[in-house]
Amino acid sequence: MTDIHKPAERRRLSMVDVAAHAGVSVGTVSNALNRPELVAERTLRRVRASIKTLGFVPSAPARQLRGGTGRSVGVMVRDIGNPFFSEVLPGIETRLSQEHLLLMLCSSSDSLEKEAYYLQVLEQHRVPGILITPAGPDISHLVELRGRGVGVVLLDRPGADSQLCAVAVDNVRGGELAGAHLLSLGHRRIAFLNGPSIVRQCADRREGLVKAVRAAGLDPEEVITEITLPALTPHEGEAALERLRLGGKGRPTALFCVNDTVALGALRGLESRGIGVPRDMAVMGYDDVEFAALLSPSLTSIRQPKQQLGQAAAELLLTDARGDANHWHQEIVFQPSLMVRASTST
Repeated sequence: MTDIHKPAERRRLSMVDVAAHAGVSVGTVSNALNRPELVAERTLRRVRASIKTLGFVPSAPARQLRGGTGRSVGVMVRDIGNPFFSEVLPGIETRLSQEHLLLMLCSSSDSLEKEAYYLQVLEQHRVPGILITPAGPDISHLVELRGRGVGVVLLDRPGADSQLCAVAVDNVRGGELAGAHLLSLGHRRIAFLNGPSIVRQCADRREGLVKAVRAAGLDPEEVITEITLPALTPHEGEAALERLRLGGKGRPTALFCVNDTVALGALRGLESRGIGVPRDMAVMGYDDVEFAALLSPSLTSIRQPKQQLGQAAAELLLTDARGDANHWHQEIVFQPSLMVRASTST
């Protein structure tokens, strides 16, 4: 027979326990934690010794509320599963950690409702600032949020006006580089696997592709076949092939995928159909995430400076969150570059 004992009930230590152990008031313990300059050195040493002996861990939310703002910064991206964002985050975290700030990560999943909910939660947690890739084109609610004292910086999205700082990559130029590369290889029928036009990055990359086609003296309507995907995932990239005529005269000879994740699915779908890359179909992506160079064939892509993007966004947010009266809103726009690999050129 197994002897089962109910575990002893555990109680979280409080400042009352520390005060009793150190022989001081609760107010003195509070000052020792939050305003040590107000406490006599001998008393401060006694309180700290009690904290160490008892193993007391101060409540972060309580300390945040007493200080007015927290030691965490909100970061909201559109899709936490997108490797592009996972490669931007280290740049953000590196800069924030230098200021002893924690990163609170949220994903809107391109849902305006989820975005509104998480913004409310972050504001309730008294975060001093939020980095955000908006789920939709309207950013008036973010301007209002900043008006309530929360620093806001747009991440991977150009600023719509001068009321918010922004850090982005020139996606129009990126789309133009992609189109020019494919056209230079002789492709005149390009399938563009794109996302919803409500997503600014998707609209800008399309604009760049059209610009490249027109610069070559060609008609975009004759060259580009656009497929709009409901989500930018490998599954949707593969499923999009069902909507393309991949055999016979007039078929596309190149796929331009709006990001590398979509391209991953497209490559898988082409392989399952026995369509050789780049022999029968050139494929290129966008973002140049880490796995792009590791695929077989390796993926031609438009590189975005992801670490620099994150660091610059964090730097702007730190400046904005300080509330300096001399602060000027800035928009930092990085330039993309073309990384040519085996998926478009043998």
